[in-house]
Amino acid sequence: MAEGGDELKLLGSWSSPFVTRAKLALAIKGLSYENVDEDVHNKSDLLLGSNPVHKKIPVLIHNGVPVCESMIIVQYIDEAFAGTGPPILPADPHERAVARFWAAYVDDKLVSQWTNSSRSKSRAGAEAMTEMLVAVEALEGALRECSKGKGFFGGDGVGLVDIALGSMHSWLMAIEAMSGAKVFDPARTPLLAAWMERFGSLDAARAVLPDVGRVVELAKIKHGQACRSFNFKQQVASRHGGMTYVCVCVNCEVEWPVFTF
Repeated sequence: MAEGGDELKLLGSWSSPFVTRAKLALAIKGLSYENVDEDVHNKSDLLLGSNPVHKKIPVLIHNGVPVCESMIIVQYIDEAFAGTGPPILPADPHERAVARFWAAYVDDKLVSQWTNSSRSKSRAGAEAMTEMLVAVEALEGALRECSKGKGFFGGDGVGLVDIALGSMHSWLMAIEAMSGAKVFDPARTPLLAAWMERFGSLDAARAVLPDVGRVVELAKIKHGQACRSFNFKQQVASRHGGMTYVCVCVNCEVEWPVFTF
């Protein structure tokens, strides 16, 4: 039960970065809620009835009324509980627009390319990861602009873009654990590398971010499907002048691009 008698229920899954966004917003606001883990392969009637269009998690149910889509949920929480906890979106209309722009950029240019790389093999996956690198460099500039020399995209405190990007924290750490590659390389993107450590140390983040070890195990299963024995190697990506880290299943020799830099 949230403050003021509001009833909040979150339908999600422990590993989903999109669900993590909603959890981060709720934690930042200091709101209590009922967490309902969904089996995405056997979706409940509650989920299907609450999100009949996309039939996906996360769904926030506030006093019986569902709200769908992760970034919409985050903004809804900020507006519905404006008098509770710190604000997630700035008061200034232009600053709000800028925050929404970069939050959308995270989804369109970073998360989508990361998803494509995870689902594609060899060249297609490597190209997707190269596009991800371009997005990371753009976000380095965005952090410099939005933070105004402070710790977060939201300035002194966590904002919309921090939540959009920070929801990937455990998965980015899992990439590093599996391949040794840092998505936010201190040499290339020092601001994002420092932000990554700063965000991960937040009480709200520590409370809701998925365990990296569990994420690594899940990633191995997803990459290898039935084959669960892995080695990791590096291949020179001559087209891009850098290194492509490739996850190799030793049972079937299928290669899955993990990260390019």
